Amino acid sequence: MVGGVYTRRLSIASEEEILRGESTDIYFVRSREVIEKTGMDKEVYAEVHAYSLPRGYQWAIVTGILESATLLEGRNVNVYSMDEGEVFRVYEPVMAIEGRYTEFGVYESSLLGIVRHASSISTKAARIKIKAGDKRVLFFGIRCVHPAISPMVDKYAYLGGCDAVSGVIGAKILGVPPTGTMPHALILTAGDQVTAWKSFDKYMPEDVPRIALCDTFSDERFEALKAAEALGDRLQGVRFDTPGSRRGDMRRIVLESRWALDISGYKNVKIYVSGGLDEEEVEELRDVVDGFGVGTSITFPPSIDLALDIVEVMGRQISKRGKLPGRKQVYRCPEFHDTITPSNKYLDKCPSCGEAVEPLLKPLIINGKLVREVKPYTEIRKNVVEKLKKISSLKDFNPEPILLSSL
Repeated sequence: MVGGVYTRRLSIASEEEILRGESTDIYFVRSREVIEKTGMDKEVYAEVHAYSLPRGYQWAIVTGILESATLLEGRNVNVYSMDEGEVFRVYEPVMAIEGRYTEFGVYESSLLGIVRHASSISTKAARIKIKAGDKRVLFFGIRCVHPAISPMVDKYAYLGGCDAVSGVIGAKILGVPPTGTMPHALILTAGDQVTAWKSFDKYMPEDVPRIALCDTFSDERFEALKAAEALGDRLQGVRFDTPGSRRGDMRRIVLESRWALDISGYKNVKIYVSGGLDEEEVEELRDVVDGFGVGTSITFPPSIDLALDIVEVMGRQISKRGKLPGRKQVYRCPEFHDTITPSNKYLDKCPSCGEAVEPLLKPLIINGKLVREVKPYTEIRKNVVEKLKKISSLKDFNPEPILLSSL
């Protein structure tokens, strides 16, 4: 306490506070108190879903499932969910919680904060990855957020499809090596580009790619040629990180640089671009560059507005207006046709194409115990990328699932 005000050196909630349910909105605490004192605690069934997506979005990627499950482990609840990294549409529940309201109600803020933020980042990363095609997407976005959550941002950008991350802690959590070239600070401190590039080459381990930053003091084309001449065959690539205020026509800059490198005998030197990139720029440049460094657009994406709503109380199907009452299941066929049904109705074939379907909501926590296999992050990302390729290949992607209230 300082001057009667509660303070801490870093304005973050500790892991212990989050798990105790203290990182929450006060009205959830007050609601729990009222329910406990009146004795009206009841068995409820609540679903996490999005009834709208950002403009232009037809789907989203749900992540944060396993992390949010840590809030509910050990509590007297059952939880059902889609897999980490699953594709979902509007109306579809991505998670459902069954139990007395006082067992989980106070965790609503934290649970939604985890899954909503994670899904927003992963979805934007997935959209960027689709635009990049077969070119690498490196995530450089942790400088945009509070350092307390930088590993989280790295993690969900990677699970959304980014090929690598730059954050040291995030990469450690993911079990992958961090990726990055060099900052302008190295070149400015060295005093000139060649000294910086040669020093980097001299002191960095052999497994660190020799990618020279080429836009500090002069034109990208001339710096790229200078880097190639300085490092020769050891140079693997160059990176252009021109600030938005000076970037001009980046496609022409890349084409000019590619031409100059090729005719000078440096066809092996790859070109990477970073600095304020979003979906449009990535799509425009993907046929002329070898990879992208993307930060802000993934770190601060459009929000996937997931909400938690009670849809059943003591077995009675009920919901607030604007929501679909009753517990539900989501079925999907290989062609990504989705059908939502009441959970007590079994569906075996897709009503659109007749193909076999599988349920997407599966047990996650039963009687407080985690029952889902925890897969390696690299495997989750691989599955996400495969789904993105499938979505990209579909000629007709229906943005809304079929609502099948009776079978």
